[in-house]
Amino acid sequence: MLNQITSCAVYLACGSTDLRKSIDALAAVVKYSFDLDVLSNSLFVFCNRDRNEIKILYWDHNGFWLYCRLDSGRFMWPRQNGDPSAMAVSRRQLQWLLDGLALEQHKAHPEVLA
Repeated sequence: MLNQITSCAVYLACGSTDLRKSIDALAAVVKYSFDLDVLSNSLFVFCNRDRNEIKILYWDHNGFWLYCRLDSGRFMWPRQNGDPSAMAVSRRQLQWLLDGLALEQHKAHPEVLA
């Protein structure tokens, strides 16, 4: 299902998030901490303190999808500097993170835009 979501913005919650939070609590973080529209066509991605679990929040027409991923390794998650912040990334960078890679892949081929 996540691969079927196209042309949307992706925002990472820098630092760690308590992933015991419900959909409503994560939506509140997006709205009040990041000052972003949780009902927009965007993926909001959160990671726990141990960097081994993520949650992705997405609004789809009349309700939220909450995707969860547990991993045996650790995600290369961006650190938080001060106040809670969201970092905009590309879908390609999100895929790198999900694959266990860093956000910046200096040896990767440039993305070909059609």
